Amino acid sequence: MKLKLEISPDLAALMQAEIRAGEKAVTTAMHEAGAGLKSAWRGQITGAGLGTRLGNSIRLATYPKDGESLNAATLVWSNAPVIVGAHDTGPLIRSKEGFWLAIPTPAAGKSLRGGRITPGEWERRTGLRLRFIYRRRGPSLLVAEGRLNSKGRAVVSRAKTGRGLTTVPIFLLVPQVKLRKRLDLARDAERAADSLPGRIVAGWPEARMR
Repeated sequence: MKLKLEISPDLAALMQAEIRAGEKAVTTAMHEAGAGLKSAWRGQITGAGLGTRLGNSIRLATYPKDGESLNAATLVWSNAPVIVGAHDTGPLIRSKEGFWLAIPTPAAGKSLRGGRITPGEWERRTGLRLRFIYRRRGPSLLVAEGRLNSKGRAVVSRAKTGRGLTTVPIFLLVPQVKLRKRLDLARDAERAADSLPGRIVAGWPEARMR
């Protein structure tokens, strides 16, 4: 007597099909969750009034870059981590020298290098000297003797009579600044992570053998 055992469908082929389905489900879920998180972070940043340029610093990458894997992963990050992180945590900012933070007024103008102008750069550009005024209440000041041009910027007065000469506040001096927390990135990251199991199950159909 001969006995012949046949297993139908082929278990090896069935397992391989199941693995392929899982790889696709996990990779797709990771990409969808990452894309949702990127969109949510960009929405938070622009909604907080921080501008689309900073919002567009949020980027996304899914791994592996080619193909699908059960170990797929997604990474969402910012190309401006210091700025985004500061608005996310609301840190206390102090001067590096431990004394004053110089906050430019509109009369100071902007730095040629971008961002806020410093007292040293302002003096070099204008040729004017800054004078310190201490105030017991409210921020102390760095002021200059000059005139305001049509743009509201302090410049050297060319009038020999001193006509139009005025004392212009150029910088406000404060010992520290508490940056207001304007973002909650962890909240959206947790939501994205919590959505992953459901996304994977929804995208992992039962393998069918033909």
